[in-house]
Amino acid sequence: MAVSTQGWVPVEHRWFGLDRRTAKPGLIALVIALVLIYGFPLLNSAIPWHNEIKAGQVLELGDGATAVPPVGWQLESGTLAGGNATSLSITLASGGATIELSGSSYDGTADAFLDQVERADGNGAGVNAERGTLTTSAGLVGVVDSSTSPSGGDDLNAAFKMAIGSAEVVEAAPALLVRIRTSSGQFEHYQDEVAALLRSITPGAAR
Repeated sequence: MAVSTQGWVPVEHRWFGLDRRTAKPGLIALVIALVLIYGFPLLNSAIPWHNEIKAGQVLELGDGATAVPPVGWQLESGTLAGGNATSLSITLASGGATIELSGSSYDGTADAFLDQVERADGNGAGVNAERGTLTTSAGLVGVVDSSTSPSGGDDLNAAFKMAIGSAEVVEAAPALLVRIRTSSGQFEHYQDEVAALLRSITPGAAR
């Protein structure tokens, strides 16, 4: 009876029962896969940010509106005053905390705007505190709502209409949403910096 030798690997090419001739390409493929899966994310997290907020720097909120960010935080996205902002989308980060500022058109009050935002977020998923008001140093009146997220983190949303004047002028002005997110039990560590940023929000000169 004839015995087929197709697929048979000579003993000198075997290593623990495997074909040594295919071990090197297989090992290279494994290394590449591990680098793609684990290496790049680890490298990205190990590289420090180099966009740290310095004293005196100001955030550009559009139409001349500004805010003063906390010194030492990292500007992950957005534009400082003097830059060419194409849209209002700013993210600041420090440790386990983030501050996001975004603007949009909205015809109505800051309170109604925050209601709309929280409905879109699926309000009720966390435990909410009673809503309050906050007046900036420039006289903008905003509304603030804090909550505990389902994951246990501390969240705070603040909404402003970027104008000072009659009710009609304020309701027709653009809206600003500020979102603060911290890990569980860490909000008190950042609350002074967050409060200072919120108080620093100033409407544009045309407003």
